[in-house]
Amino acid sequence: MYRTDMYEGMLAETVTVTGHNGDAIGAYFARPLGEGPFPGVVLIHHLPGWDEFYRETTRRFAHHGYAAISPNLYHREGHGTPEDVAAMVRADGGVPDEQVVGDVVASARVLRGLPTSNGKVGLIGTCSGGRHTVLVASRSTEFDAAVDCWGGRVVMPEDELTEKLPVAPIDYTADLAAPLLGLFGADDQSPSPEQVAQHEEALREHGKEYEFHMYEGAGHGFFYWNRPAYRIDQAMDGWDKVWDFFGRHLSS
Repeated sequence: MYRTDMYEGMLAETVTVTGHNGDAIGAYFARPLGEGPFPGVVLIHHLPGWDEFYRETTRRFAHHGYAAISPNLYHREGHGTPEDVAAMVRADGGVPDEQVVGDVVASARVLRGLPTSNGKVGLIGTCSGGRHTVLVASRSTEFDAAVDCWGGRVVMPEDELTEKLPVAPIDYTADLAAPLLGLFGADDQSPSPEQVAQHEEALREHGKEYEFHMYEGAGHGFFYWNRPAYRIDQAMDGWDKVWDFFGRHLSS
């Protein structure tokens, strides 16, 4: 809890992480100053790219007492503005799911290896990063909690599967290894409310710990303060749910 007489400080910088297949990739790393112990959070960026929103949000987690890291999942595709790199990735059909899992798991191990770590690491992503959150939390046991913010294509028809995206994340539900929080907009179509309901049914069927919240009057990307999709009331309530969820599952 914030107090006016508390010490506060953070260090935020770009670093290099050894990711999937031993590849060196960039990451944005922000952590509180102090002895800790601090929980960790890996942030999975969206298809608009490894952009200012994700740097700002990584620092926001550090402000709230988390060691936070956001790996650049598009590092191998080249460099430029986030929008230009994202356009190249989109044109190439995205990045391979297996590669994403490797990069994110490697980032979690960086956090867990910090001398100030409390030993717990969470995972959060928005848009395509929400899909990746569900995927990674189902293909790895590295995480203690996961937050999917409007992740499209968790539910995928067979004709959308590709060599890079060979399995719909919903089909890994039996292997989900962390409690899951889902935040969605009722006006969204990716995922649509029907797809969210389908995902929820699969979670219930497999006895998974989860909580889903559907926001009326909100569509895709309602956290994004710099976009027309921003919905302040729904976003603030959503953030409250994120802090509560991670607080319950990642505290010492």
